[in-house]
Amino acid sequence: MKRTLPPNLCINGVSFAPVIALPEEYEVYDFSHGYDPNRTLTHSYGVGKYDELRPGMYNGEQFEGIRNIHVGIDIGTPAAEPVMAFFSGSIFKLGENDLPYDYGPTIITRHRWLDQVVYALHGHLSRTSLKRWREGDPFAAGDVLAHVGETHENGGWNPHLHFQLSLIEPDTHDLPGAVSAADREWARRAFPDPQLVLGTLY
Repeated sequence: MKRTLPPNLCINGVSFAPVIALPEEYEVYDFSHGYDPNRTLTHSYGVGKYDELRPGMYNGEQFEGIRNIHVGIDIGTPAAEPVMAFFSGSIFKLGENDLPYDYGPTIITRHRWLDQVVYALHGHLSRTSLKRWREGDPFAAGDVLAHVGETHENGGWNPHLHFQLSLIEPDTHDLPGAVSAADREWARRAFPDPQLVLGTLY
């Protein structure tokens, strides 16, 4: 079934705040040859790419078929790093995606600018991040939304934030963070590059 492509994300003249306070220097990850959780890191902060083909990385039962194209940005940090709101908005959905290789604690926010409604998924958070919010709670740009979770609570990954934009309203506190090659064109429109709001990270 052919899915309707959403309109392109508009950002002209709109200012955004960072979601993570990255240092001037950080590592840019390359998972195009697979993922080694025990690899030697060159920095305690790093960025994982959008629209990257990541073979063999997503093996959980939630990944039906071959879904190996990443449609968010990963920001590697030490655990407990503050996660901030990139724009004013409200809490849309929150909860735990607790399967292995999943997001763990997750918050989806809702934003509106230039007559567009935009959703943002923040995954791999600490469990305590879910306790302060209820659906519908408002926040301002730059407010601390959450903190990055430890490996044991974030689906088993090294500590990082998965940040993903969506022009499609989520049904629950979840969005596909990786898609199949057949869905790539649609996903690039439905889940636009987070660098549109975060600025160029690599």
